[in-house]
Amino acid sequence: MAITIIQPKKTFSLNDIKELWRYRELIYFFSWKDIKIRYKQTLIGGFWAIFQPFITMVVFTIFFGKLAGIPSDNVPYPIFVYIGLLFWQFFSSALSDTSNTLVSNQSIITKVYFPRLILPISAVITKFLDFSVAALILVGMMFYYQYTPSLIGILLIPILLLITFFASTGLGLFLAAVNVKYRDVRYALPFFIQILLFVTPVIYPASIAGKYSWVLALNPMTGVIQVARAGLLHTAPINWLLLGLSFVACVVLMIGGVAYFKIIERYFADIV
Repeated sequence: MAITIIQPKKTFSLNDIKELWRYRELIYFFSWKDIKIRYKQTLIGGFWAIFQPFITMVVFTIFFGKLAGIPSDNVPYPIFVYIGLLFWQFFSSALSDTSNTLVSNQSIITKVYFPRLILPISAVITKFLDFSVAALILVGMMFYYQYTPSLIGILLIPILLLITFFASTGLGLFLAAVNVKYRDVRYALPFFIQILLFVTPVIYPASIAGKYSWVLALNPMTGVIQVARAGLLHTAPINWLLLGLSFVACVVLMIGGVAYFKIIERYFADIV
């Protein structure tokens, strides 16, 4: 009597992409569910997407811009730090949600089959909506401070978002797979994100590091934030080399995260 054994694949392949496309409606469902859960029974609803970066910008402006006197590349500190916060909020919130997405959907994973990659991907997709809403404040600030972004700066925004997507998803996939087995991730991640904030030029220009600025360049988000400021505020010429290095680093991070996720995927339902 022939016995057929069905086993999950260890590596990501073209068939996985086809399967993701076949289950594309689930991506929409999970993304919409995350949005509804996040703003359910809230007083101001979706305005939290604006409130959080705006209030953070105000606090940083008072303490770091006014009291500490941190330079801002000769542009007003509020708009300088807000551009950094826009991309940082996307990265940090996407990373946090992605790393916990498997544990928070435990009941679904153990009962129904679907491509597990859908869960972390849908968690990151919701951040594009938050970014778009929060970017409205940036538009108002640019009118207020009379800054006109260059055409190349506007055209680079989708590329910068793609790099941020790769960075947060790649690292998030790795942490999500680890979190299934070791729940320490949920406790260590907030501390890790907080430390990472201070080694990313969000509240200060990368030039403040002087000859050690190359250390900051090892962080892919450094290239994203610097190029965003250069394109939108003309703080400096666009560093294409740094942008290219950030893109390559995030693609490698994405590939590595997917590969590790697929290796551990076969054990999700057993240990989640």
